[in-house]
Amino acid sequence: MENEKELKEAVKEKYGQIALQSEKSTSSCCCGSSSEPVSISCCCGSAGDANYTIMSDEYTNLQGYVAEADLNLGCGLPTQFAAIKEGDTVVDLGSGAGNDVFVARSIAGEKGKVIGIDMTPEMIAKANRNNQKLGFKNVEFYLGEIEDIPLAENLANVVVSNCVLNLVPDKSKAFSEMYRIIKPGGHFCVSDIVLKGELPQALRDSAAMYAGCVAGALEQEDYLAGIAEAGFADIEIKKSKVIDLPEETLKKFISDEEIKSYKSGERGIFSITVVGYKK
Repeated sequence: MENEKELKEAVKEKYGQIALQSEKSTSSCCCGSSSEPVSISCCCGSAGDANYTIMSDEYTNLQGYVAEADLNLGCGLPTQFAAIKEGDTVVDLGSGAGNDVFVARSIAGEKGKVIGIDMTPEMIAKANRNNQKLGFKNVEFYLGEIEDIPLAENLANVVVSNCVLNLVPDKSKAFSEMYRIIKPGGHFCVSDIVLKGELPQALRDSAAMYAGCVAGALEQEDYLAGIAEAGFADIEIKKSKVIDLPEETLKKFISDEEIKSYKSGERGIFSITVVGYKK
């Protein structure tokens, strides 16, 4: 198992590659090829010789959508349940090329402010290029880690994040940092990957199965408990969906009996969108 520093460097390197690759390709799958299986989480990937995107939700109908900022790295639509109001200050953690930032900005409007935080220099550079084309004066992107957010406390009305927190080794610190930067009375809305029940060990250990942000995913109960321990109240799952891995993919890693068991119950890999409030 990689230590925290090694994992961060691996994530940073992979997402830097994604940002650079996106400048050269319009492909919707961005985490490698069939000959180069990914070894860390990202929400698009390859397994064997079949590329697939199993996480990302449809953004194209949302107001504020910018195609150049959408790298198909999400696992939900956090802005859908974020209750952003005109004039709000919104922070997007793990903002990538700016996809959720620009959607949030369309809701917060000219009187609001939207800040993106990402630890990958290439993503920040791409997001800034996208923003320069759009000419938004109330959108900013900063290089920084979620466990040490480079923002003042009590700044944000709303914090959003999309399939990023499970990439963070110290989730307790990440939740605490979220709490610190949110104003009293403010809230967060994040989409993320969680696990329910015991998964076959071969499935969890396989590098190819890490496509879809499974590597760092917690059990759902532990994930929600971590949010509560950070101080948030009125925590609620707004949306939950099972990540239905293709059977031909499952067969590469587990037996037919294990597949039958895997599909028979409540255990599995889920995308959840959850909200919580700072009183």
